[in-house]
Amino acid sequence: MKCIITVLGTDKVGIIAKVCNYLAEVNINILDISQTIVGGYFNMMMIVDATNSTQPLEIFSDKLETIGKELGVTITVQHEDIFNCMHRI
Repeated sequence: MKCIITVLGTDKVGIIAKVCNYLAEVNINILDISQTIVGGYFNMMMIVDATNSTQPLEIFSDKLETIGKELGVTITVQHEDIFNCMHRI
């Protein structure tokens, strides 16, 4: 199962490390990653493969949301199918 993870907020040290370390802990593979910083604002989008995750989608999504709150950023997780439906023209 592929998912789209987005991270938005004020830039600070450790955002990428914290998110990537958690994904590794639960066996989620990063397939593609893009990140930019514009005017001090951090934006990251990741496509991940959660097929072999040790946690179900709801659990790792909630945990990433908690990590985001700790870092002062917003982290969202969407299943690839939902993301594609929402962004279809």
